[in-house]
Amino acid sequence: MTSASAALPQPGRTKAFLRLVMIEHSVFALPFAYIASLTAMFQLDRNVHWGRLLLVTIAMIGLRTFAMAANRIIDREIDARNPRTAHRELVTGAVTVRHAWTGAFIALVFFLGAAALLNPLCLALAPIAVIPMVVYPYGKRFTNFPQAILGLAQAMGPVGGWLAITGEWSWDAVILGLAVGIWIGGFDLIYACQDVDSDRETGVLSVPARFGIPAAIWGARACHLVTTALFVWYALATDAGAFLWLGLLIVAAAFVYEHTIVRPHDLSRLNRAFFSVNGFIGIALFVCALLDLLVRGLTV
Repeated sequence: MTSASAALPQPGRTKAFLRLVMIEHSVFALPFAYIASLTAMFQLDRNVHWGRLLLVTIAMIGLRTFAMAANRIIDREIDARNPRTAHRELVTGAVTVRHAWTGAFIALVFFLGAAALLNPLCLALAPIAVIPMVVYPYGKRFTNFPQAILGLAQAMGPVGGWLAITGEWSWDAVILGLAVGIWIGGFDLIYACQDVDSDRETGVLSVPARFGIPAAIWGARACHLVTTALFVWYALATDAGAFLWLGLLIVAAAFVYEHTIVRPHDLSRLNRAFFSVNGFIGIALFVCALLDLLVRGLTV
């Protein structure tokens, strides 16, 4: 068994690092940064500024990659004690701590570089965006509500996407950011339910570990109800057209489906809810928002 495993080709350092940070999960955050950026472009001059959109992409992926790497590094001892996460690259040795920090700092440089190229306000606020990314993994050590810190971190994506285009503060972007943050915080409540036994055993703090799985599921439902209301508020604030409203109906239906397949006493389809449904929500809303802006006059 050991010799057979040793004979298998080991992934390169870069590939292993990308697996560590789950680079493909950028799909959860990028669509909402794009919605904010494209809406800001529509309000600015109705033209798509491809250079700025590229810099937004680099900044978002850079910051998320840094955040995930820092999370994995800080949590590596906790991960080693949890059967579900014991296979992660820093636990198995596929990625060393040194290489993880190297990748994290390279990603951070890309983020700061993109922010600097966008406008002075983005660069000035960039360090503030980094803070919750580092605080979040420590959150489970001092609060039963680490998802609130995660939500704050994720809320910065749409706000940053808008600032990248206009260089000015926008409360419309804040509404969208709050919707995204509460949405992601809510589905992380669901995701944390699968670790409740391990968390209680190792002293990791979370809503499911402290208050139980039913409370976490109901908390997620409340979060997603608030998220839907905030999406509606955003649509009203930006004078959205029919396609965005269609997108909001799709999102609401996806939320209902998600909470139908995940119940307090049945977590068997949790991964489908977490990965498939939530990935679909981001992409579906982005497509509908883009169509809405194009129909209303956004020039590609």
